[in-house]
Order: sequence, then structure tokens, then C-alpha cells
Amino acid sequence: MKLIWHGHSCFALEAEGYTVVFDPYADGAVPGCAPLRLTADAVYCSHEHGDHGARQCVTLSGRGCPLPVEAIACFHDNMHGALRGKNTIHILSAEGMRVAHMGDIGHMPGKQALQALAGVDALLIPVGGHFTIDAATAVQVIDAIGPRVVVPMHYRLGGMGYDVIGTLDQFTALRTDLRRYDGNTLELTPDTPRQTAVLTYEG
Repeated sequence: MKLIWHGHSCFALEAEGYTVVFDPYADGAVPGCAPLRLTADAVYCSHEHGDHGARQCVTLSGRGCPLPVEAIACFHDNMHGALRGKNTIHILSAEGMRVAHMGDIGHMPGKQALQALAGVDALLIPVGGHFTIDAATAVQVIDAIGPRVVVPMHYRLGGMGYDVIGTLDQFTALRTDLRRYDGNTLELTPDTPRQTAVLTYEG
């Protein structure tokens, strides 16, 4: 399985001959991120804000996608959605592995959500705070879920990301299992070792 980071919270997952895109952002929605023009068999959005719900930037193949995706309802803030509304966690299963995209989760997941997420092979998790959980809360979520691979997203780095959110370094300073990748792609297999995988935005 390939995990391809297109910046901010947008990922493409390639598995079993299919491509699924999560949380595409609209043109100009995220500072420092180039416009998206992607092709996929399916697209899933955690919520409808412009930096996560730009389905129009993804051209669908029209053949459909049989890969199962579980949706878990949660919130965009720690006040049951009163500030920013609802959020959806998506868990994709393929090639004997599970990958969870946390969207813009803004709180510690509840017991049922943690049970559903337990032991996922890869966890794509926001770490920037302000609009989502921050770095410290992200570590608490990671510890509760126990994923094999953690991929941080929705942070500020150089000219990419919103000024009000935290930097990548604020999160990586809390991790001891860092692996930095030269590109934006991670090959995930059942043998991929435990790690916090920092991908490089290629614009």
C-alpha cells in the first residue's frame, strides 16, 4: 500500500489497484499548498470546510471502489461541535492492513472510537492545534490507539500551513521514533516497523 501526502491533511492511498483520496483542499485554501488536481476511484472528506472538503479537485474514475471504509462520527472541537461542527474519522481496510485518517478531530476520542481504532497499522493525525488537537493531545491519542505507524498532518512548516497552528517541530520534539522521508510517499507493508513517519511536502 502506498500513502501519498499532498499537503495539509490530503492523502492518496493506493491499494489493490485502487486509489482513494482523503480530505482534498480547495485552491488557495491552505497557505503554501499548490492547487490539487488528483484522480481517484473514491474520495472521502472528514467535514465540509474548504481545506478538507474540495471534492471538485478530484476526478473520479467512475468504476467505483470496493475497499471498505468505516466512518466514525466525532467533533471538530472539544465542545461537542459547538465551535466548529462535526468531524468524521475514516478507517480504510486493504491488503490486510487498516489506515485511519483522523480528519480535523478536536478532542480525545471516546471509548468506542478508541476501540475501533485500536492497533491500526497507520494513523494519519492532526498535530497543529487551534483548529484541531495539539501536539500534546495527539501524543495522548497515539498512546491510547497504539498504531504501528504515525503520520502527522495539519501543521505549519516553513511557508505551508496557517499561522495560528503549531509547527511540526512542536510535535516531533515529543517523539522518539522519528523517521524522516525525502519524498511524500510511504510504502506501508505488514513488515513496516513502528515509527513516526514525517513525509516531505512536494507541492
